[in-house]
Amino acid sequence: MAADSNPVKKRGVLFDVDGTLIDSSYFHAMAWWQAFRREGLDVEMSSIHRLVGMGGDRLVQNQVPDCPRDMLEDLKSAHGAVFSTFWPTLRPFDSVRDLLAACSGSGLAVGLASSAQKRDLEVSRHILDAGSSIDAWTSSEDAEESKPAPDILVACLEKLEVSPGDAVFVGDAVWDVKAGAAIGVPVVALTCGGISEAELRDAGAAEVYDNPRHLLEHLESSLIGRLAAGSLSA
Repeated sequence: MAADSNPVKKRGVLFDVDGTLIDSSYFHAMAWWQAFRREGLDVEMSSIHRLVGMGGDRLVQNQVPDCPRDMLEDLKSAHGAVFSTFWPTLRPFDSVRDLLAACSGSGLAVGLASSAQKRDLEVSRHILDAGSSIDAWTSSEDAEESKPAPDILVACLEKLEVSPGDAVFVGDAVWDVKAGAAIGVPVVALTCGGISEAELRDAGAAEVYDNPRHLLEHLESSLIGRLAAGSLSA
């Protein structure tokens, strides 16, 4: 039997996790704030929050330029320890499971493009409880450089076997938007992580919605719906 000369092109949607699917951005900000305080560093929580979504190394270096390596590792360890105390409190945003199921049901491959530590990601996957709606996922172990570098998106696309031109990325931070732009993946941004629509659009977000429920309500007309229909324009 001859191979199909016109195979159906695989398309996919990537999702950031913290602040996008799970209401955790402010918990990360508090965990970093406490980590800095343990090292005797007085860093404003508001400035930390604006950097959540950026890799931990980059976040620390932004707040503490020329941070010694041993202090950097201590800060990251303290952040992880404090954040783990919030695990029982974490919840997915409203309609997250329905959104993931709708994307999967439309024929799109669904990936969690997370740069979280592996143990945090396992907790997040348990909280999401999305079953077969998720086809692949990543953790910090899958990328050399953290966001705004696009490494984690590239890794997730490779796991899904989807090219950047056939994907959409959903995130909540300026760093998500910049990571998508670096490889030509349009970004649908959500403001539920605490970053304003104006900032997300200024960074280059193609569309902005309030939260997963709002996106689900407009899914068919969104970039994701157009991608599923095969009509996503460059």
